[in-house]
Amino acid sequence: MPWQEVSIVDQRREFVMLASLEGANVSALCARFGISRPTGYKWLGRGGSGPEAFSDQSRRPLHSPKRTSSAVEGAVLAVRDAHPVWGARKIAWCLEQGGIAPPAVSTIHVILQRHGRIEDRDQTSHSYGRFEKPAPNLLWQMDFKGRVQIERGTWCHPLTVLDDHSRFLLCLASCGNERTETVKSLLERTFRIYGLPVAFYLDNGSPWGGGVPGQWTLLGVWLLKLGIEVIHSRPYHPQGRGKNERFHRTLAAEVFDLRPLRDLVQVQKAFDEWRPIYNTERPHQALGMTVPASRYRPSARAMPSTLPEPEYGPDDIVRRVGTRKFYVSFKNRLWYVPRAFSGERVAIRPRGEDGQYGIFFGATRIADIDLRM
Repeated sequence: MPWQEVSIVDQRREFVMLASLEGANVSALCARFGISRPTGYKWLGRGGSGPEAFSDQSRRPLHSPKRTSSAVEGAVLAVRDAHPVWGARKIAWCLEQGGIAPPAVSTIHVILQRHGRIEDRDQTSHSYGRFEKPAPNLLWQMDFKGRVQIERGTWCHPLTVLDDHSRFLLCLASCGNERTETVKSLLERTFRIYGLPVAFYLDNGSPWGGGVPGQWTLLGVWLLKLGIEVIHSRPYHPQGRGKNERFHRTLAAEVFDLRPLRDLVQVQKAFDEWRPIYNTERPHQALGMTVPASRYRPSARAMPSTLPEPEYGPDDIVRRVGTRKFYVSFKNRLWYVPRAFSGERVAIRPRGEDGQYGIFFGATRIADIDLRM
């Protein structure tokens, strides 16, 4: 049984005094004081060591050969201070890249906790369904983060473009709006540097339209002319946009949450400073703790100097969409075509069943014809 809580040091001293008397019954005294015999003999052994002998002593070992050195602990904190939201795994990778043998990830986490570097938000976890293309440039993901209010009442609309395979950040732009002209000019610059992807994965917002048939936009038509497939995520299903969702949280934590930003110019400066860190310095757990730049290569498909027009074969029935009324004529009837294709040449092709045809812009079906209706 434990010692009584009241005057525990005095009780220990009293016990030792009584047990030291000639003819004392140690077992009986242990029972009276409510302690075990081993505990009683332990305090008897300390009785001649001075008044401090009756106080509880530290259980910390005299020597800790496996304790992290102050130099390594300082290096851990230095990396964390330079990158305030990096976790233990990223810090371990960074130390190793710098030639320092890192302690265990769990030890680094304890160091961060001990020095007050761990906040509640560091424990937050989100899980989304994952998919990944097997090579760079097969699929790029593009999205607006969602408007962020900065100082002076200004709204910033961060545009992000990520390569699906490598997580390489191809474009990070501080935009004042979400208009087609803004996105198109930024994509033109990105395409000239990195080439063209095979496909874009987009949500169902402005300015790229929706995945519902007929919801085409001028930006989507422009991408089709460049030979880029447009793929829309399912409405109300964020799982398919997991990489973008995760990246946007990282962007908020490592850029917007760490400093006050006055205007769009200052935001872009912060973006330009952070993008190389994200691409070449920040390890990514989903990439086996390597950096996105290690898995990315520019596309072999260069941005053309002039915008190509779709090509059609000799068996195609070619029509031009009206510029005021968005229809094409076929079999003495008018058939609706999405407004974004106003003035464009399209092809009508049979779909394998009597009376059913598709209206195509290049290789992409954009509307249907059913003569049975």
